[in-house]
Parts: sequence; structure tokens; C-alpha cells
Amino acid sequence: MSRLALILALILIMPILGLGYALVLPNSSGDTLSHLLNYVLGDYVLTSFILILGVGIGIFILGVGNAWLIANYQFPGKSIFEWALILPLAVPTYVMAYLFVDLLQFSGPIQSFIRDITGVHSLSLFDPRSLFGAIWTFSFCLFPYVYLTVRTSFLDRSARLIEVAETLGYGQFEAFYRLVLPMARPAIFTGIALALMEVLADYGAVSYFGLQTFATGIFKSWLGLGDRVAAVQLSLILLFFVLIIFYWEQSNRARLRFVNQNSLSRAVIPKRLRGKKALFAFCFCGITLLFGFILPMLILFKLFLLEGFEIDPRFFSWLKNSVQLGVITAFVATALAIFLAYSARISNSKWLITLNRFISVGYALPGAVLAVGILSLLGIFEAGWLLSTTTWILIYAYVIRFLSSGLQNVELGLGRITPAMDSSAALLGAGALETARRVHLPLLSRSILTASLFVLVDVMKELPATLLLRPFNFDTLAVATYQLAADERLAELALPAFTIVLVGLIPVIFLSRAISKQRPY
Repeated sequence: MSRLALILALILIMPILGLGYALVLPNSSGDTLSHLLNYVLGDYVLTSFILILGVGIGIFILGVGNAWLIANYQFPGKSIFEWALILPLAVPTYVMAYLFVDLLQFSGPIQSFIRDITGVHSLSLFDPRSLFGAIWTFSFCLFPYVYLTVRTSFLDRSARLIEVAETLGYGQFEAFYRLVLPMARPAIFTGIALALMEVLADYGAVSYFGLQTFATGIFKSWLGLGDRVAAVQLSLILLFFVLIIFYWEQSNRARLRFVNQNSLSRAVIPKRLRGKKALFAFCFCGITLLFGFILPMLILFKLFLLEGFEIDPRFFSWLKNSVQLGVITAFVATALAIFLAYSARISNSKWLITLNRFISVGYALPGAVLAVGILSLLGIFEAGWLLSTTTWILIYAYVIRFLSSGLQNVELGLGRITPAMDSSAALLGAGALETARRVHLPLLSRSILTASLFVLVDVMKELPATLLLRPFNFDTLAVATYQLAADERLAELALPAFTIVLVGLIPVIFLSRAISKQRPY
């Protein structure tokens, strides 16, 4: 099993090797590289930096603020907000971008309403297709990453220490700032890092906003300028920044485990808020949910009404392609996850455990970088013709990108199965495979289902790799939504976008049910 796991790991990292090898190929005159360096590379770096800085601040305020209110206070609507605040995870960032622009553009409902009130019909407040618009969109779409990790940290923190701080004369804000916030810092950094990796990997939203980022630069270099080396170099630069954030996330996740294990465990007793404080808590959570999910869904439904509930004849082809890719990838990725996690369990090998962690790096690879690596790999073997004849190249990219989702869920499920069951099965004469079939797999059924659902939803939402690696005349719901938005046919994208959101709600419902069961009061 160890050798097979090593072979799998080598297969899964081949696109990164393709990026490195493509650098030595003399297929670029250097004109593109010098142009990028002299004119746009600085814009890529500056725009990406401002974007992740702004989004980091935005998701910190929204994620930590909502998590603190939900974990520590009782106020009207809390029972709904505690699970509803994760609903924005079901909306892909590129869909949120299209809906946000439609809401806040010059001819949108908000600016039109303001002009009607003021009577100034030429009034233009702001342009949503801007860097600020992108920061707003990403913040409201990705803050649940911080909310989920920090809420758990606040619930697990020591209520006794908070009470001690209050007996020493600390006020609510001072106790939060000087005690609770430092204790929750690993969870905060973990959530922010996960969100920022999504920001750097995004192509659909930033291209719609007209921003110059590394992701848009990769597409322009490869598809627009036809320069493979330039695209590879931009991909490596982007990969460098993403891996820094990935390392940051992994180190803080380790600290998070340490903090949780060494904290005094006592359930938080939420304080009941009244009057203005209760109104503030309700408004803060309500406005977050309003802009993060309710308004986008209302706009999506309005766009669908504009179409008169007409269904594009191509819709069922898009749906079939998306579901087909999602189901196959979910099956392959979950099977690999079961094999890798179970191999590490029965061998109890630190080497295999480390190998599984290494394979999990795939989720940190931006789709554009992964696609360029695979295209470079196919170029090395002169097998680029495969892209036009099969979808297995695309499935290969999906497996690399989303295997970690399945692996983490399966590992969590195996971790809940006591080793005593393995020993009991061995005493009864059962081998490793029989133990897996008759003991582990039945107990892992829920984890396997969850892993499959997460991979399925991730595949249906994925855009950059699909744009670069799909065969000719093979469109998915994500690609169709992006192309319709690029053509400003917003009403026509309502149905495919709404379908993606509905599918994305499936794992969100699982998460919301898990959250409701975790209530310590």
C-alpha cells in the first residue's frame, strides 16, 4: 500500500512538475515577459495585495463580529442567524459579483431609488465594478470561513477566564480585546487564510470587475498572447503567494488544536441582550445576512422572472455535463481518500500520514495554476489533442484540486472509530480488508456521503480550470454562467446560477444541522 500511495502522490503532483519543466522550453521570444514586467506586473502585485488586504479586513469584521454575538449573547433572531450566516458559502464568488453589480450599478434599484428621492437624475454615487466592489463582494461571500472557525473557538473557550477578567474590573470590550481575541487568534488566522486562498485563486469575479490580478494575467498570457512561458511564470509567482498563505493556515490550524486541547472546557452561558444592545446585535447579523445571501437571491429570482421562466435549450446539456463531471470526480476522489486514509490507519506510518498531508496541498492550488501545469505537461508529451477528445483531463484536475475535501472528511470519520474495534476484529480472525468492509465502511457511511457531496459541489462551482481544460463545445453550468455574464446577458444566467446555488446549499444544510446540534445550551 505504501508504494501505491507514493505512486498516487507522484501522479497528483505532476502538474507542478510540468510548470517547472515548461520554464526551460524555448517557446517564448521574451517580448511578452518584458511587456508584463514593464507594464502590468506591478499592477498585478499591487491589485492583488490591496484586494487580499481589504478582503482580510472585511471578513475579519464580519466573521469575528457575528461569531462573537452568536456565541456569547441571546437576542431576537439568534436561532436563525446561527445557521443562516453560513448560507453565503453556497453562492460562488463569480455569481455574487454579477448580482452585486446588478444591484448597485447606475441603473440598479438602489441608485435609481436614491435618484428618485433626491430628484437628481444624473446622480451617480459609485461604480460597483471597481476594486472596492470586489472587496465588498468577496467579504460578504467568504466571511463564513472565519465565522465557522471562530464561532467554534468562542464556544470552546474558557468561560471561567472571562468571569475572572470581569471580577478583576475588565469591561466587556477590554475582556474581549485583551483575553478572548488572543485566545481565538489561531482560529481567526485559519479562517482568513482559507478565504484569501479563494481570493487569489478566483478568476470569474475579478475578470468581471475588470481587475488586473495574477489570475487574469495567466489567462491573457496563455489565451490572448499565446505565450506559454509567460503564463507559467505568472502561475509560479501566484503559486508562491498561495503557498505562503497555505503554510500560514496549516501552522495556525496546528496552534488551534493546541489551544483547544489546553483550554478549560465549560459551556458558554449566553447573556440575554435587551433594548438597544439587542437591536444592534439583530441589525449587525441581519445586515450581514441581507447582503450576503437574501438580496443576491432576490436579485437572482428577479432576473429569472425577467426571462418569464423560459428555459434555454442548452440548459439541460450544461446540467448534464456538470452533474456528470461532479459525480465521477466525487466517486474517484472519495475512493482515493478512503484508500489513502485507511492505508495510513492500518500501517500507523508517520510517513504515510505526512504523504497524505502533502497530497492535501492540492486544495491550495488555484484552478488557473493547476490548468496551466496540466497544459504544460500535455505539451511536453505532445498530447494536447487529448483536451478535445476527453473530459478525463478535466476530471484529473478536479481530483487534484478537491481530493483534500474528501480526505479530511474520511480522516475525521476514521478518527471517531476506536482502535479497539480493529483489535476485536483481528482477534476474530478478520483481515484488514474484511475489517474495512464489515466494520469501517458501514461506520464511515456518513463521512463518505459528506465527502462526496463536498467534492460534487466544489466541482460544479469550479470555473478557471474548467475554462482552460474543457473539450470543444463542452460547457458546464459555471462556464455558461460566466460566458453569459461576460456578454451582459444577466437575465439569461439566472437559471444556471440558481442551479449552482441550489446544489451548493446541500452541504450548507449539513453544516447548519451540525451547528444546531452543537449548541451547548
